[in-house]
Amino acid sequence: MTEQHATRHRGRGRRPAAEVRADVLAAAGRLLLHEGLPAVTFDRVAREAGSSKVTLYKWWPSPGTLAAEAYFAQSAPVLRFPDTGDIRADLVAQLTAFVRWLTREGAATPVSELVGAAQTDPDVARAWAEEYARPRRELARDRLHAAQQRGQLREDADLEVIVDQLWGACYHRLLVLKVPFDETLVPRLVDQALYGAARAR
Repeated sequence: MTEQHATRHRGRGRRPAAEVRADVLAAAGRLLLHEGLPAVTFDRVAREAGSSKVTLYKWWPSPGTLAAEAYFAQSAPVLRFPDTGDIRADLVAQLTAFVRWLTREGAATPVSELVGAAQTDPDVARAWAEEYARPRRELARDRLHAAQQRGQLREDADLEVIVDQLWGACYHRLLVLKVPFDETLVPRLVDQALYGAARAR
């Protein structure tokens, strides 16, 4: 935290809870993206945000759950889902933003660490599933459903499987195969999911 930032907070007296929470999430998000999950400790975040550890303990059961919420807050503006009426273009745009977020903007390591932590920490697992993974999945499913209603997808298209094919492929390469990938993968993923591999009859 800069001296100017610290002085500004010290001179203002008691801050509104919403402002404190926003500052804490912003500080935790910066630490997570720049230094990884181990850097997100209550000591470090409280110092960076000009807050107290007591406040952090009151709002989050563990540093892992704080890091998870900070990741959600950081990623939400980046991963907005467009609806231009063109389902292929919108899928390509959203997936490109997601892949760029992972590969160019520093999110690959924090995501890997948070998913890893979720395997052993029930609080992190719950936060990741309930506040990020399921809501993000629902956004994708809603966009696909809108395309289905417009006649851009078959009536019997399995929207859940399309979501698995698209975003699951990215997570598989990141977390399981651990191989490099970039935005050039996205159009191929989208076309495969939308048009399939079978020969046209």
